Amino acid sequence: MTYGFIKTACVSPELKVADCEFNAAQIISSANEAAKKGAQIIVFPELSITGYTCGDLFFQNALQQSALEQLEKIASKIKTTKALIFVGLPFARTEGIYNCAAAIYGGKILALIPKTFLPNYSEFYERRQFTPFSSKQKTQFVRIGNQENIPFGTDILIQDKSEKSLCVACELCEDLWVPLPPSTRHVLAGATIIVNLSAGNEIIGKAEYRRNLVKSHSARSICAYLYANAGKDESTQDMVFSGHSMISENGSLLAESDLFSNQTVYAQVDVERLANERRHTTSFAASVDNFDLQADYTTVEIDLVNTAAAKTSSSKIEKLERYVDPHPFVPSDKEKRTQRCLEVITLQAQGLAKRLRHINCQSAVIGLSGGLDSTLALLITCRAFDLTGISRKKITAITMPCFGTTNRTYTNACSLAKQCGVSLKEIRIEAAVRQHMKDIGQDENTHDVTYENCQARERTQVLMDYANKTNGIVIGTGDLSELALGWCTYNGDHMSMYGVNSSIPKTLVRYLVEWFATDSEDAKNEKFSKVLKDILDTPVSPELLPPKDGKISQVTEDLVGPYELHDFFLYYVLRFGFAPSKIFFLAQQAGFSYSKAEILKWLKTFYRRFFSQQFKRSCMPDGAKVGTVNLSPRGDWRMPSDAQASLWLKDLDKLN
Repeated sequence: MTYGFIKTACVSPELKVADCEFNAAQIISSANEAAKKGAQIIVFPELSITGYTCGDLFFQNALQQSALEQLEKIASKIKTTKALIFVGLPFARTEGIYNCAAAIYGGKILALIPKTFLPNYSEFYERRQFTPFSSKQKTQFVRIGNQENIPFGTDILIQDKSEKSLCVACELCEDLWVPLPPSTRHVLAGATIIVNLSAGNEIIGKAEYRRNLVKSHSARSICAYLYANAGKDESTQDMVFSGHSMISENGSLLAESDLFSNQTVYAQVDVERLANERRHTTSFAASVDNFDLQADYTTVEIDLVNTAAAKTSSSKIEKLERYVDPHPFVPSDKEKRTQRCLEVITLQAQGLAKRLRHINCQSAVIGLSGGLDSTLALLITCRAFDLTGISRKKITAITMPCFGTTNRTYTNACSLAKQCGVSLKEIRIEAAVRQHMKDIGQDENTHDVTYENCQARERTQVLMDYANKTNGIVIGTGDLSELALGWCTYNGDHMSMYGVNSSIPKTLVRYLVEWFATDSEDAKNEKFSKVLKDILDTPVSPELLPPKDGKISQVTEDLVGPYELHDFFLYYVLRFGFAPSKIFFLAQQAGFSYSKAEILKWLKTFYRRFFSQQFKRSCMPDGAKVGTVNLSPRGDWRMPSDAQASLWLKDLDKLN
């Protein structure tokens, strides 16, 4: 596996009902084709050797025997594929016939997994031909042909010898549709991939229900779910089958077949991501402790990863066949993005509104620069004041021009305050900053960090003291991306009484402001919309250095790197804890326009800044969490301020 990825496939091949020889040939051909395309786990439908719709023919010895013979043939013919393959067949014993999945690898039958829950309602009559296998029954051992001691039971795990997180278990069709599927036990026993051999017929609305079932179960179980469904060649005497197959990973649908297509679907599953998510979700471990597994599991080990690596000249995947979103915080679909923006804005506003009500506060102060972050903070504050029934005039937007302020940002700040209906106050801080620099012996012509921070801290002092004067609170404007990079002045713009943007990454800030400009009720005001659109077109800058020819001279992304890259890095560092080398690999797959060298450069910058700037996050103000990634020291991220980045940077140094 490359960084935990393994390619999987669900196949619905051509089929002739009760013609085991024909069906076996189709399975062999399809398995070989899927393996050539890199699939290492390949799943076929329920009763795929015989066909699901054989009815009372399942009682015929001829069909039972042919199915076993063809199973052995399949195992022999696909031996060289070095893929783990699941096929379905009836397996007759003295007490009854079992509807089974057979796991095959390296020319051997690894296990037989019988179906637990047999549907016997509406159009289904499986109890007529088949015997259910109770989860309370222990795993037994059977013989097929010359192969002895084949595990037969439901509680069987197939695990890779070297990659222990690659662990596969199996259930069949109806097993998924019950309140407590066998796969629930399997994932608690360690399975990260569940395969389901199914023969679900198609009726109106069932495809959508099935899709939701697969997605939700994979999410609840934190697993990959491979669902291979019987196709259109099954008998249509009483039902129609569509071959609706799916591969889902932790609630996300990675691949889905078209209905009635006899289509093979492929997806690369990230087993490492699943394992990390389980470790992060501590309630998963608690479920393992509190759930009685009822039976001892039989573990069958295979050498899937090392064997696959040995087959090829390189064990590394050069290009992923799954989508890697370059902007994980921002939905690419416009309709979904619009809905997400409204949800985020509502969460931000409700968080601030609660704080205002709790402290019985009737006024707020915001430093309005004409940039994106302070614009969003003002818009959210207006919404919060509307929710609490307080006049917007109680919001004081203070613009504080200094050495780096441009006419464009100054004009936009003033115009925005006017269009929002808030109180605007201009307090020029040049004289105060010059006096302060004189007091501390700072040369005004030396444009260093002291020169910049003197301005940031003077602005914060003005805001804090004016908030005291008006019995209000200072609304913080800094965003999540700035907190991650430490791109804020300690005890300057770093500080406030409530940070409404503290959980909002920079890539999302832009779309939230755009939502106000195009989709909000206020967007009907052309002047309001116009000023927001100009703010959106303004380069991101702290404006702490003098402008050149009246234009912004200090562009943030030229200094710390592209925010779209940093937000991408931040997502995978915090959300999944991936190694730097894997994040670098994913960034290359995401379709960015940056070269490998540029991505590596800015990723190193991210780690250096992320580790060195934790002290700023350790005392950050309150602010509501709105997404899955947050840096609050009271909730989501607790990290020592003295931690070293060397381990992470060494991982990246290997890539040079």
